[in-house]
Amino acid sequence: MRQIFLDTETTGLSASGGDRILELACVEMFNRKLTGKNQHFYINPERESHEEALRVHGISSEFLADKPKFAQIADEFLDFVRGAEVIIHNAPFDVSFLNAELARLQKPDFKSIAGSVVDSLMMAKELYPGKRNGLDALCDRLEVDNSGRTFHGALLDAELLADVYINMTRGQDALLDDPTDASGAAVQAVRMSFVGLELLMLAANDTELAAHEGVMKQIDKSSSGKTVWTRPDSAKLAEAVAA
Repeated sequence: MRQIFLDTETTGLSASGGDRILELACVEMFNRKLTGKNQHFYINPERESHEEALRVHGISSEFLADKPKFAQIADEFLDFVRGAEVIIHNAPFDVSFLNAELARLQKPDFKSIAGSVVDSLMMAKELYPGKRNGLDALCDRLEVDNSGRTFHGALLDAELLADVYINMTRGQDALLDDPTDASGAAVQAVRMSFVGLELLMLAANDTELAAHEGVMKQIDKSSSGKTVWTRPDSAKLAEAVAA
């Protein structure tokens, strides 16, 4: 599966109010492995940033003055994300800005170009309800190093989001069933038959049995004698569960 982690920096908070994208970054992943094929643009937004936004991203109008306008990078950007699953933290915000930029160029909306859009903020809220789920908070919780994040920057944030996403979705590697490699070439699956395989069963020795009994007693003690296996009817209970 081809996935793109996307982030933007903007002149303010309102796409409908005329704020514009001034930085755009995409980090590519294929089958849960970063490919190193990334996109990163600084964009002349054709307007000044609000003071609050400038304090967040630290990108001055002077720096952006000679950078390309969105119209100049739009086709390259759209070709890169076309058909991919795009993961964005707080997706409605970034998508609203992308749609506003595309509308100015009379191009289709972003979701009709990407294969799908996933909001990693909503994923985090489902995994960690009632907790802070901003990118910095998730980096701390999932032990992702964000020590280089002095200002918000689209490329760094997209890279951090990729690491955060991998940590939030651990255990999914085994669910992948893509018959192509990163180049798109077909991969032949090798199936193995275990019919007739005899499994060797080893019985626990006296030392292992004694150690097991000791652990069971410790658990029973810590639960104040409430463990199920110590109940007089534990055998009948086990049979009922098995049935």
